[in-house]
Amino acid sequence: MNDLLQLLLNSTLSTVSDVLPIAIIIFGFQFLVIRKPIPHLKNVLFGFFYVLLGLSLFLVGLEEALFPIGRLMAQQLTDPAFILGSELGRLAVWSDYGWIYLFAFTIGYATTIAEPSLLAVAIKASEVSGGSIGIRGLRNAVALGVAIGITLGTFRIISGTPLHYYIIVGYIIVIIQTFKSPKMIIALAYDSGGVTTSTVTVPLVTALGLGLASTVPGRSPMLDGFGLIAFASLFPIIAVLGYAQLSQWRASRSSSS
Repeated sequence: MNDLLQLLLNSTLSTVSDVLPIAIIIFGFQFLVIRKPIPHLKNVLFGFFYVLLGLSLFLVGLEEALFPIGRLMAQQLTDPAFILGSELGRLAVWSDYGWIYLFAFTIGYATTIAEPSLLAVAIKASEVSGGSIGIRGLRNAVALGVAIGITLGTFRIISGTPLHYYIIVGYIIVIIQTFKSPKMIIALAYDSGGVTTSTVTVPLVTALGLGLASTVPGRSPMLDGFGLIAFASLFPIIAVLGYAQLSQWRASRSSSS
C-alpha cells in the first residue's frame, strides 16, 4: 500500500511539472497579451485539477496494469511450451507465432476503437462533411489499419527484419494513394494516423513490442522492441485513403449503372 501511495505521489508531482508550463502559457497569454479575464475561472481551475488527478491516476494505471499485462501476454504467447507443444525440441520460426499475430490484430483493433480522440475526430469529420463521412466507417477503417499495422509490426520483431524497409514501402504507398484519393479525405487520413497514438493504444502496443523483443530469442528490446507505434501511425493513413478510394469507386459504379 505504501509503495502504491508513493507511486501516486511521484506521478502527481511529475504531472504537475508537465502541466504547469501549459498553464503558465495559457494564463500568461490571457492576462498579458489579450488582457481579459478568463470566463468561468472557477470551472477552469476545477478542470485543471481534474486533469492533474486524471493524468496522475492514468500514469499509475500504466505502471501497475497496462504495461505488466502487455508484457505478460507477450511472454505467455511466446513461451516455447505454448507455441511448439509436442515439438518442443526444435527452434521456433516466424510461422509458429500465429497466436501472437492474432492477438496483435485484435488488440490493435480494440484499442483503436476505444480511443476517445478518434471518436472526437470522427464526429467532427461527419459534422463538417454533412454526414458524407460516416462516423462508424471512419472509425472501423482507422482501427483496421492499426490492426494490420500492429500485426505486421509483430512479424517484423519476430522475423528480425529491418524497420525502415516497411516504413519506406508504406509511405510510397501513401504517396501514390494521395494522388489517387478524393481531395476531401486526404488531410483527414493524415490526421487519422496521429489520433491512433493516444492514451489507450500506445501503452498496450509499447508493452507488447517490448515484451516480444524480450522473449523472442535473438531480439533486443532496444533495437527491436520499439517501432510498433510507427506502424500504428502509418497504416491508418493507408486504410482511410483506401476506404475513400473504395467508396469513390462504388459510387461511380452505381451511378454508371
